[in-house]
Amino acid sequence: MKTTQQSLLFRYRISLAIFILGLVVSGITAFGLEVETALLNRVLGLNASTNPKSFFFPLQIFIYNVHLALNFTYARFPFFGYGTDWLGFGHLVIAMFFVLPFVDPIRYRAILFIGLMACAGVIVTALIAGAIRHIPFFWTLIDCSFGVLGAIPLTYCLRITPRLLQCAAPAPAGPLLKR
Repeated sequence: MKTTQQSLLFRYRISLAIFILGLVVSGITAFGLEVETALLNRVLGLNASTNPKSFFFPLQIFIYNVHLALNFTYARFPFFGYGTDWLGFGHLVIAMFFVLPFVDPIRYRAILFIGLMACAGVIVTALIAGAIRHIPFFWTLIDCSFGVLGAIPLTYCLRITPRLLQCAAPAPAGPLLKR
């Protein structure tokens, strides 16, 4: 019985660690958007003369334009980068909340439900705000994928939690012995 509980707890923690790592990476990457988009442009060979016949042309143009917009905005209004700094910080703080269910899956499983609601909110926000802000639909789908991919390990953890509870429960007492 102990081996089953250890195995379940290991799988639970690996799944939740993947989710936490995703939040941390998302948070860290929000700090250096200008540098990251410049690197992405270089790696993808994007410039003003990018071949419009490329299959990925709309995505390439979008990435190139995002980099140009960041350069333009940060050069004239560097304080705008402060917003993405807070976005990154927010991801890191949210990741810290998931340490609680990582340590005690039974007691803090409600945090996983809140995480699932946030994943659903990512999809709704991407669809609504993406349309309002004229984000290309393919990029909106990429943003939606974070909600879908985030929900997978959280759902898995929630499915394991009752089994962990069952393993942790004391064995039922046998019949009382008569004297």
